[in-house]
Amino acid sequence: MSKVKFAPLFILLIPYVFFSQNSLSGNIQNQDKTPVAFANVILLNAADSTSVYKGTISEDDGSFLIENVKDSTYILKVSFVGYTELLQEVSVKGPTKLKPITLEESSDNLDEVVVNARRPKISRKVDRLVFDVENSSLSTGNTFDILKRTPGVIVSQGNLLVKNRPATVYINDRKVYLSSQELQQLLEGFSAGNVKTVEVITNPPAKYDAEGGVILNITTSKNISIGYKGSINASNTIAVVPKYNIGTNQYYKNDWLNFYASYNYNQRDLYKNDESYIEFYAPNSEVESRWITDFKKNTYMYSHSLNTILDFTLGEASTLSLSANIQITPDSDSDINGLTNIYDNTNALDSLFTTDTRLHSNTDNILLAGTYNTSLGENGSLSAIGNYINYDNSQFQHIMTNYFEENGSFIRDNSFTTEAKQNSEIYTGQIDISTPLGSTDFETGVKYSGLNTESGQDYYNTNDGLRSFDPALSDGLVYDENIYAAYVSLSKDWEKWAMQLGLRGEYTDVQGDSRTFGTVNTQEYFELFPTFYVSYSPEEDHSFGLDYSRRISRPRFQSLNSYRYFINENNFQEGNPNLMPSISNKITFNYNYKNTWFFDLYWDRAENSIALLPFQDNENRNLRSVNLNMNYEQQFSFDVTYYSYLNDWWVLSTYASFFYMENEFPALESGGQLVKNDVLSTYIQAYNYFILGKDGSFSAEVIGTYLPTFIAGSYVFDEPQYGLTLGLKKTFFDSRLTATVNLEDAFNSMNIPLKSQYLNQNNGFFAKPESRMLRLGLIYKFGNFKLNDNSRAINAEESERLKEQSVLD
Repeated sequence: MSKVKFAPLFILLIPYVFFSQNSLSGNIQNQDKTPVAFANVILLNAADSTSVYKGTISEDDGSFLIENVKDSTYILKVSFVGYTELLQEVSVKGPTKLKPITLEESSDNLDEVVVNARRPKISRKVDRLVFDVENSSLSTGNTFDILKRTPGVIVSQGNLLVKNRPATVYINDRKVYLSSQELQQLLEGFSAGNVKTVEVITNPPAKYDAEGGVILNITTSKNISIGYKGSINASNTIAVVPKYNIGTNQYYKNDWLNFYASYNYNQRDLYKNDESYIEFYAPNSEVESRWITDFKKNTYMYSHSLNTILDFTLGEASTLSLSANIQITPDSDSDINGLTNIYDNTNALDSLFTTDTRLHSNTDNILLAGTYNTSLGENGSLSAIGNYINYDNSQFQHIMTNYFEENGSFIRDNSFTTEAKQNSEIYTGQIDISTPLGSTDFETGVKYSGLNTESGQDYYNTNDGLRSFDPALSDGLVYDENIYAAYVSLSKDWEKWAMQLGLRGEYTDVQGDSRTFGTVNTQEYFELFPTFYVSYSPEEDHSFGLDYSRRISRPRFQSLNSYRYFINENNFQEGNPNLMPSISNKITFNYNYKNTWFFDLYWDRAENSIALLPFQDNENRNLRSVNLNMNYEQQFSFDVTYYSYLNDWWVLSTYASFFYMENEFPALESGGQLVKNDVLSTYIQAYNYFILGKDGSFSAEVIGTYLPTFIAGSYVFDEPQYGLTLGLKKTFFDSRLTATVNLEDAFNSMNIPLKSQYLNQNNGFFAKPESRMLRLGLIYKFGNFKLNDNSRAINAEESERLKEQSVLD
C-alpha cells in the first residue's frame, strides 16, 4: 500500500497591477497622536456620497496610500472599530497628501478587555434568527468557531445540528457541498473577520430548494481593501490512531480582481470498534440462538483538496465569479476483522465464525461554478448561476469467513468479492430576480437541476481460489433525475408587523433502470411548497412570530440500488427500488425577549419518511438493513435558547429542547404489522466562552451536552449520552500566529449503544469510532493579513444527492 508522506504547499500569486501617477496619501492617528493601524480608508463619489470609488487600509504606522485616483472631488470616509467614523471632502489633483487625520474614540468602546471590539448581537427577522458578529470580539478566530458559538447550533462530533436535525451550510445564500470533516477544515481556514452574520433559518423560504431542512447561512463582509495575504496551517489530532493536516490559503485583490486559493493535505488513520448482538427467535417466540459480534476496522487514507475562486468586477453594477472545488481521495484502505460467537437457548457456546475483510476505495469529486450578478435599477438585482459536479468512486471488497465448532475445530470457509463503481454528473442553472414593488419586496426565480448516474456492483464467489460471477447478487443502475423549479416571494414590513409569503413549484422526472430487473423506478410528479411567516412586535423588548412551510425529501439514488453492501455474509445493507419521496409540514410559534431569550414551540410531521431499518430473518439467520418508507415521522418540541454576556469576559449560550418524537413503520419480518416507536426526551447544551487577558489574545471554551434518550428509525438509545469539550486558543505576534488546543469528548461518553426490539425482533449495536480526540493546531498569517477576503466554498445545490452511506463506514 503506497502512502504519500509529504505534500507540496501551493503558493498561488497574481501579477500586480500597473501604477499611475495620481494618488492620495495621508496618516491616521488617535487623539494621543498614536498611529491607528488597519483603519478602513474609503473614497466615496462626491455626487451621491454613498457609492465606493476606491479604498485601502492604514499601515502599522498609520499611513495609507490610494493609487490610480482620477482628478476629482471625493468624500473620504475613515473608520475603525472603537472610533467615531470620520467624513471629510477631499480634492485630488495629481499626487495629493493630506494633513494628519485624527479619529476620536467612541463612547461605547468596551472597557479594557477586548480592545476596540463590540459584542455580537442577535436579532430575529420574520423568517430567521440573525447572529451579527462583524467587528465583534468573535472576529479574531475562524468561521467554524463562530458557528460553534451561534445560539441554537450544536456541534456533535464535527456535525452541525439545529433543533435535533442536521443543518446545511450556505455561504452568501449558496450551498456548500462537503462532508462534515471537509466542511470543518474549510471553515477553520476562513478568517472570522470575514463574517458579517450567521443566519439560522429553521423554516427556509421559497427562494431555497424545497428539499432539505435547517439552513445556516453565512454572510460575508464587503471587501474594499487592496493587497495580498496568506496563511499556512497545520494540525495534529491524537486519538486511538493519529491524524495530520497541513494546508495554505492565498488571497490577492486589486481594483478588478479578487483571487483566492486554498490547498489542504490530510493523512488520517481511523479506528472503529463495534459490538453487536442478534437474538434469533423460534416460531414459538422463544429465543433459539444469540449471536454476539466484535468488529474492528482500521482505515488508512490520505486526501487532497483545492478550492479556488476568481471574482471579477465588470463595472459599477456587475460582477462575475468563477470557482472550483476539487476533492481527491486516491487511496483509502481498510482492514476489517470480526468475531461472532453463536450461543444456544441455554446461553452455551454453540459455534463461532471469523470474518476478515479488505476494502479499498478511491474517490474524485470536482465542483465547478460560475455566477453573474448585476443591479436592476436602484434597489433591484439579478443573478445567474451555473454549476457542474462530477463524482467518481470505485470500491473493491473481499470477505473471507471461517466457521468453527465451539471447541475451535474448523468446519468450513466461504469467500467472495464485490467490485462497485459509481460515476455521477450534475448540471444546474438558475436565475433569481429581486425588485421592490412599491413598499413590498418581490423575489422570483427559476432553476433546473439534472442528475445522471451510472453505478453497479459485480459479485464474485471466490471459494477454492476460483472466481465465479454471480448475476443474482450483482446489479447496475442507470439513474436520471430532472427537477424544474420556479418560485415567487413577497415580503412587507409596516409599523409593528412583518409578513412574508412564498410559493415554490417543483416538477420532478425520475427514471432508474436496473441491469437485473429492468426499469425499477419511474416517477413524474409536481408539488407546490408554500411558506408563510408573520411577526408582531408590540414593543422593543418583545416579539411574536408564526411560520409554516411544506418541504420534500427525495430518495438518494444509492438507496434505490438493489445490490448489497456487506459487513459479513450474514449482515448486509440493500437498497429499495420502490422508495417514494417524503413530504413534510412544519408549524412554529416563537417568542423573543430582548434578543436574549428565544422560545420556539413547533410541530413537524413527515409522511413516507425515509429511514434505514434493520430486519432480522429468524429462519435464515441474517440481518439486513433496508431503505424503507415509514408511514410517518413527527415531532412536538418546545425549545429555549439563551445567549448573553454575563460580564465582559464570559459569554454563555444555553439551549434546551423538550421534545416528543414518534414514527410508525411496517415490520417486514413480522407479517407487515405496523410498529410505533416513540420517545419523550430532553436535549441540553451549555456553551461557555471565556475571554482571558486584557488584550483578548487568550480565550477558552467549555461545552457540555446531555441527551438521556433518542430514537432513530426502529432504534432506541440504550443509555444516556453526555459529552464535554474543552478548548484553548492563544494568538502571538499581533495575531499573526494562532495556536489552538481542543479536547473533544473528554469522558469518552458520546458513543452509546442502540437497540431495535419489538415483536420477533431483537438486535442492537454499540458503534465506537474515535470520539475522544486531542487536537493541536497552528495557523501563521503573512502579508497584509488583516484584509477581509473573498474566501468561500462554491455552490452545489444538488451535490447533496451524491452522498453515499455504507454500513462499512
